[in-house]
Amino acid sequence: MNDISIDTPYLSGVSRTGIENALVTAGYDLHHVRLTDLTLVEDFHTMGRIATGALVGLAGITAESRVLDAGSGIGGTARFIADSRGCRVTAVDLTEDYCETARWINKLVGLDDRITVRQGDVTDLPFADNSFDAIISQHVQMNIADKDGLYREAHRVLDTGGLLAIWDITTASEGEPDFPLPWADRADQSHLVTAGELRAAVERSGLTVEQWEDLTEQATAVMRMVLANPPNPVGLQSFVANFPAKIEHLTEALADGRLRAIRGIARKP
Repeated sequence: MNDISIDTPYLSGVSRTGIENALVTAGYDLHHVRLTDLTLVEDFHTMGRIATGALVGLAGITAESRVLDAGSGIGGTARFIADSRGCRVTAVDLTEDYCETARWINKLVGLDDRITVRQGDVTDLPFADNSFDAIISQHVQMNIADKDGLYREAHRVLDTGGLLAIWDITTASEGEPDFPLPWADRADQSHLVTAGELRAAVERSGLTVEQWEDLTEQATAVMRMVLANPPNPVGLQSFVANFPAKIEHLTEALADGRLRAIRGIARKP
């Protein structure tokens, strides 16, 4: 277990403060928070928990799997996997604020004994070769210019036969999306490529693509439903600045074809 108490004052960032305030304001007792209470604040990617559940299912993760959540944010995917599959999960993210918040929530919901959180760069992973059976990566590569480095590292730390499962946004030829977006406030913070360019980067790493799907239509429908509903009191707006505008711009760009939603499975031969 880590030594972060659920009562430990948090000084280094804003995400825990925002989530903690939202929970308290909504009437939750911080000593009795369930994983299901956090569903709408944990998954900072298109289609949320729907996408996470489908991707984890495709990856075939079992209780014996060694799993890496690469670009884990505040750790929602890692917690979902640890809880639903019963396996140990390693989560890595570049942002220390997110890592600290992930550790706090893991403790809060009683999953800190199954999840290890490391601060690190997904293009230079702090793990030995052949360390994992599965890597889950959701909405990460849009922030990374060095996509060859990203997938080369994924190939390196996967064991033989291991799977990389990605759920990502790509650009298209219909025009540039409007900013801010969930992963970038400005265009210079975003490193979008086309679906074909993304697949080529995965394949250059030595991974073999087994499944590649464009789910833009489904993603648009789900995100329109999200926009139509009032925000949940414990939602992403509790720690993501300007979230309503970001989610609206994302939905509009998916709907008119400027962005595409791609799900892929690739294996290390």
